[in-house]
Amino acid sequence: MFAYFIRRILASIPVMLVVALFVFLLLRLSPGDPAAIIAGDMASPAQLANIRTALGLDQPLHIQFFVWLGELVSGNFGTSLISQTPVLTMIGQRLEPTVSLAVVAILFTVVISVPLGVIAAWRHGRFLDNLVMSASVVGFSVPVFVIGYLLIQLFALELGWLPVQGFRSLSEGIAPFASRIVLPALTLSSIYIALITRMTRASMLEVLDEDYIRTARAKGLAERAVLFRHALRNAAVPILTVIGTGFALMISGVVVTESVFNIPGLGRLIVDAVLARDYPVIQALILLTAGLYVIINLLIDFSYAITDPRIRY
Repeated sequence: MFAYFIRRILASIPVMLVVALFVFLLLRLSPGDPAAIIAGDMASPAQLANIRTALGLDQPLHIQFFVWLGELVSGNFGTSLISQTPVLTMIGQRLEPTVSLAVVAILFTVVISVPLGVIAAWRHGRFLDNLVMSASVVGFSVPVFVIGYLLIQLFALELGWLPVQGFRSLSEGIAPFASRIVLPALTLSSIYIALITRMTRASMLEVLDEDYIRTARAKGLAERAVLFRHALRNAAVPILTVIGTGFALMISGVVVTESVFNIPGLGRLIVDAVLARDYPVIQALILLTAGLYVIINLLIDFSYAITDPRIRY
């Protein structure tokens, strides 16, 4: 078991190195000059050259890459070219809104989608199944920002139940936090509700035809116990995989939702960094997102190794 875990962790190191190289080259070779943004439109060529020298942008690409990689290994993600603030400090200031939004959204997703998928599989081919699948198609088809504006129009403007925009920290109280996180979380979770509902339905359909399900029903167990205690437990592995991947996607894909609801999270930060050509901030955010994907996939692999006896170590 321990050797299996070590192999999986070591296998993730080349992945992160490839991601780091790709991100570095993508930013350096794309059009735009951070020095020109920092100096302004009226800067002279000499001033631009001095700024590039100060930032190390005049060095060869391979030198820049290895210097940056060495800083990463030491835990230094650099300093923002625009605000001169340490990148980790900037990320720490924006982390709570994004993580809070993603956590609440994944909770909404699981609570809504898993029961819907189970019910759709239970009523396979009937009206309720067709209704749930039609709703999931709509969830896939409608853009996230459209759903966000519709929710704002209904619950904030017409009914006046919830604030339109903004974010409140959980430390300020549960009520202010909840009132401002509900609409963005529902918006962000819409597409994942559709995805996990379909995945739950497909996994349940494979399990409901098994012999042990017929045996459980023949013993007189209640249908709810058959569905949730026996069928769902055995259909849970692919569902948990999609839920874990969905959580990583939520954190990395909050740009639109945070923009619609004016939430000062990582999504807004990366948009500002891209517009300003702030290389250290962009690189750090992409690497952290890639690292999150790697960690979640490792956790999924470890759960397989623990629960599935067919995996050899």
